Amino acid sequence: MAQLTYADAGVDIVEGERAVDAIKSAVQSTYTPEVIGDIGGFGGLFSAAAFKGMADPVLVSGTDGVGTKLELARRLGRHNTVGIDLVAMCANDIVVCGARPLFFLDYLAIAKLDASFAAEVVGGIAEGCKQAGCALIGGEMAEHPGAMEAGSYDISGFCVGVVDRPRMIGPSKVQAGDLILGLGSSGLHSNGYSLVRKAYTDPKSDAELASERLPDGTLASDALLAPTIIYVKPLLAALEVGLPIHAAAHITGGGITHNLNRALPAGLDALVTLATWQVPPIIQEVTQAAELLLPQMLATFNMGIGLCLIVSPNSLAATTAHFLQAGMTVYRLGEVTQAAEKTAAPKVRYRTKQGEIL
Repeated sequence: MAQLTYADAGVDIVEGERAVDAIKSAVQSTYTPEVIGDIGGFGGLFSAAAFKGMADPVLVSGTDGVGTKLELARRLGRHNTVGIDLVAMCANDIVVCGARPLFFLDYLAIAKLDASFAAEVVGGIAEGCKQAGCALIGGEMAEHPGAMEAGSYDISGFCVGVVDRPRMIGPSKVQAGDLILGLGSSGLHSNGYSLVRKAYTDPKSDAELASERLPDGTLASDALLAPTIIYVKPLLAALEVGLPIHAAAHITGGGITHNLNRALPAGLDALVTLATWQVPPIIQEVTQAAELLLPQMLATFNMGIGLCLIVSPNSLAATTAHFLQAGMTVYRLGEVTQAAEKTAAPKVRYRTKQGEIL
């Protein structure tokens, strides 16, 4: 049998080295003062010196991926923003308890590694890390010849943050009578794309998908690949100035229905008033194409709300002003109510603007 090299088997070590060189500057641009060393080590090093001023530092971690939104990125040939989605899905999850994201690690699996492609994807991850205020201190680029279809790839990652336990927010702080605010999303974010593709994009040709415009004039392709908003800096800034935010919920897969209740304790419900916020045109188009009923919409997509905040009633004006100043769109969605039973699992209920409970 003739000699076989690793390259003959489909893994190109030299291209891997070129890929590392191609992403180096993007990775270094995310470094914070706590980062020790540089890209290329066996492990990412991060100083814990900042914890010394905390009464009871708690590490918080989150891991996620981008899902089948990557298939649309591949079809449209645009990979520079999916990395932002990746960071957002992790960093937005950990910030809802008040944690500051410290560092991020990513994993890129690809059928055949290409340095310029890796630089495009990791450049997006680096941009997401800068938006979240965390450092990209490590990762892995893995070629999977024979195990993945040509042109396909997947990315995942995880984020580690810290919060001082006395300053944590969450269900334990929520009370009946608290108000619920919603921060607007940029669109679909990174959830529900298997349904998006089946109902809305798969029936279209590549030319139609690239050129179609939504009713507001936006290209559908731009709306479909709009990156997830990272809410970290505005939320941490609000907590830093002492705004009484009791809890927060990242609205991802499962929509408001299956995420807002995670910010509530037993015995309390969320009562959300419908038609008090704007649903992005792309979500309207997708839900119409899928012929979803309203309860299904609210339990599938974010419907235009990327983050829910549960706040003290006397801080409504100040909290709203803070997030508006930060460039967020803010909606008053409803309030926290007492459940029928004190030990009942929390749930999200909806009412119309006329007051009818659904």
